[in-house]
Amino acid sequence: MTKLLEWISVISAVFAVWYSLIGGYVKHPMIENNMNIVLVSPIIFVLLFGLYAVTVVLYRVFTFNNCEEAAKELQVEIAEARKDLLDKGLKW
Repeated sequence: MTKLLEWISVISAVFAVWYSLIGGYVKHPMIENNMNIVLVSPIIFVLLFGLYAVTVVLYRVFTFNNCEEAAKELQVEIAEARKDLLDKGLKW
């Protein structure tokens, strides 16, 4: 199953539960007393997901490691390529 299908199935299941609560298919005193929270719960979930996404991105940016050896190796390869191009007559 692809990640898209996983997200679609979870979102549709959550939407089905939310719709059954809003539509009055499920009767419970606690649900009826907290209907205003049930109504805005999708907005709360979107805000919490956004907060989670920002936290994950910032964590991964701050813990990103530098590869000093790879950078030096790449600089050597660039110098070799420039020398090779100069030997073949390319001037810039």
